[in-house]
Formats: sequence, C-alpha cells, structure tokens
Amino acid sequence: MHWRSKLLHPSRRAPAGFRSLAPAVYRGSTVVFERTADIRDDWRQSAHGYTYGLYGNPTTLELGARIAEIEGAYHSFIVPGGQAAIATVYLALCQTGSHGLVPDNAYGPNREFAGGLLRRLGIEIETYDPAIGARIADLIRPDTALIWAESPGSVTMEVQDVPAIAGAAHERGVPVALDNTYAAGVLFDAFGAGVAVSVQALTKYVGGHSDLLLGSISVANADLYERIGSAWSQLGMAVSPDDASLALRGLQTLGVRLERLEASALAVARWLANRPEVAAVLHPALPGCPGHDLWQRDFTGSSSVFSFVFDPRFTARDVAAFVDRLALFRLGFSWGGTASLAMIYPDLRRPGRDDTGRLVRLNIGLEQPEDLIADLSKAFAAGTGRS
Repeated sequence: MHWRSKLLHPSRRAPAGFRSLAPAVYRGSTVVFERTADIRDDWRQSAHGYTYGLYGNPTTLELGARIAEIEGAYHSFIVPGGQAAIATVYLALCQTGSHGLVPDNAYGPNREFAGGLLRRLGIEIETYDPAIGARIADLIRPDTALIWAESPGSVTMEVQDVPAIAGAAHERGVPVALDNTYAAGVLFDAFGAGVAVSVQALTKYVGGHSDLLLGSISVANADLYERIGSAWSQLGMAVSPDDASLALRGLQTLGVRLERLEASALAVARWLANRPEVAAVLHPALPGCPGHDLWQRDFTGSSSVFSFVFDPRFTARDVAAFVDRLALFRLGFSWGGTASLAMIYPDLRRPGRDDTGRLVRLNIGLEQPEDLIADLSKAFAAGTGRS
C-alpha cells in the first residue's frame, strides 16, 4: 500500500493485554461493525452492542454503570449537565396537556424551564410548598404526570419528607423525580425512599474540581429506562469521554472529600451560628434548623453547601459589601469543588419568608476551616468594627 493509505490502515499495532487501574478514554463517533449482519442503530448499547458514539462508548457507559451502582438504580444515563438531566426527565414524562408539580424552592433553572419552554409546549407546572409532605396528595390531578422533589432545597435548604411525597404519588401512579445532587447520590437513598428517578449534577461532588459539566439520570426500573432512554437518545444528549474520565477519577476520592467537606462545613456553620450579625444558619445538620429531624431520619451525612441570613438591621448593600471583603471565599455559582465560594441572592423570593438581600450561600472547600473562619471574621469586623 501507498504510505498515505497505511496512515489509515496500519498493519502494525501496539500489543494487546494492557490492564490499568484507570479506565481507558475512548474517543470516537463512528463504530465499526465486523459484518453487515451486525449493523444496528439503537441507543440500547448495553443490550445490543455499540452502534454509534452519540449513544455512548465504554468510557461514558462505565461512568453510568458506576453511578447506578452507588445509587442502587436500574440504570443511569449520563448527560451534559444537571439542567440537561432535569430537562430530559420533563420531556420524557410529560406531554402537551400534562400537569406537574415542583417545589417553590427548587433549583432556579428547573423552575425557569417549567415556566418557559414547558409552558409554550402546553405543559402546566405548579409550584408547591416543600414542607407539604403527604398532603401533596391534595394537589395531584388526573393529568399529573410528574412530581419533582429537591432535598435540601436550593439556597434556602428546606428538607422535604420525600418518602411521604413518594408514597402519596405512588398511590396515584405518578412518578417522583428527585434532584439528589446535595447528597451526591450516596448520602440519601432515593430509591429506598420510593423515588422513581434520581438526577445529579455530576459537575458538583462527583467531578469535585470545578472543571467539568456533567449530569446523570438514574431510573428505578425497566419501564422508566425505556421512557427516559428514548427521550435521551432523541435529544442527542452526548457527553465528552474526556469529561466522563474526569468524573470517573472524581468518584475514587468522593468518599474522603465528602467526609472532609462535611466536617469543615459544620465547623464554619457552628461558628456562624454564634455570630451576633447572623439571624439564622440554614444547615440541615444543625439542631434547630428547620427540617433537621427529617434530615436526621433520612440522611447519612451532610455536604459542603449551606446558607446563612444576616440580622434584619443589615441592608442588602451591607451584605454585598461583606461578601466583597472576603478573600479566601471566591464569588461564584456552583458548589462541591475544592475551593470555597460565596454567593448572594438579592432577588430571592420564597413564600412565607423575607430574606431578600440578607442571605449568603457558602460552599466550603478543602481549605483549613480555621482559615475560612478567619476570613469571615475579618469581613464581619471591617463592616461592624468588631471581630
């Protein structure tokens, strides 16, 4: 053969049999078949073999298998991000004329999707009080196709009675989907609580280093595997094998990171609870925090993210100035990574409470907690004249 052809059809290759602790990274869109009889175009690669890179490769399916294993799921689909997971679940389980329920403290983009694209598609999503528990039965209608839960809730950290919600939904044949990102899929047993679909932003704790965007959709049974899988494939939810390999690496240290993050976050939260400037610390593992009893019953640990509320004597401008004075805490969205973050929510609205402009959410990273406390102390002192 001409050397140009040899570039594409080599006769010499590396020896087979290499075994590594690190999963291989498979990059490729086209799958090569041995015979025409083997040709098949189907997203169910675990059952029918590999057909096209859009539906996954050994790297991405390995990640999905490991997520399913730690969550106790029937199957886990890997998607480009947490919001992609949420959108796929909605589009798989709802149709024009459907009714759905979502807690009013849910992740902002979840509610935005409900009030935006879904509304234009003729799907009605109603918000509900996250503390409703089994009384959610009163909101379920004949056309209710999906109930979302998120526990603890984004920013304000309310803990939901997920088993009670799932029980009421199950009696009426309505699936419950849970955003289980806070628990990293391991601190709360979603499927043991009766949840049908568990989603995570793998961007957070599984990735763990603020350098990738991925999500997962874990399902409880074969019927949901078909319903979610069909939507997942039609939406083209392909992910990068390089990102999947970073998530696989992150899984190996997830246990030790969660343990350290929990201890550090609790140390900072307890310190904040004793500050005169702070009216409330919203950390579900702290006794006295709303939802603590449910957290103690249902969770095996806490994670790195929590919020605190300034005393009413402080204005939104005071709070913004406090955050700007922080040095170790960086100002940024997201959480679950190695670096500590702070974020303000000047336009936050929650029924029945008015923390507007006074709430700060913290993500505690891997810095020494005493250094983080010193950083917070300096920021308080600069604004109040006392340390």
